[in-house]
Amino acid sequence: MDKKVLAAASYAEQKYYLEPEFSGLPESIQEEVRTICVVMAQKLGCTFLMGFGADGDLYFEVIQAEDDFDFDEIGAELEIKRIQREQKELLRALELWYAIYFTEEGEQIKQQLMQNAQKEHTTE
Repeated sequence: MDKKVLAAASYAEQKYYLEPEFSGLPESIQEEVRTICVVMAQKLGCTFLMGFGADGDLYFEVIQAEDDFDFDEIGAELEIKRIQREQKELLRALELWYAIYFTEEGEQIKQQLMQNAQKEHTTE
């Protein structure tokens, strides 16, 4: 499995994109993701992406314009670390949501929970 982009925002184009595959996220979470992407794109003057790696971990990617020689890569890394620290709970919830709904292991967990619920229902 390759990387999957969750959302992206472009400072140059003033646009935001949420991958339709992830439109099942609750609206409040979608709004928080949008805010993170847009604020980071504006603050850093770049295109900012959030996505899921092959292992299901959330990743951030910063894409600067080719002719932007003033881009502060260290500052961008520090901003990403700040988000990881301040939004730890949200980021963990996103990773868990992704694991449950988009991985084989998550599908197995859902099936096991459904079987357990059916067993409990039939014994009542």
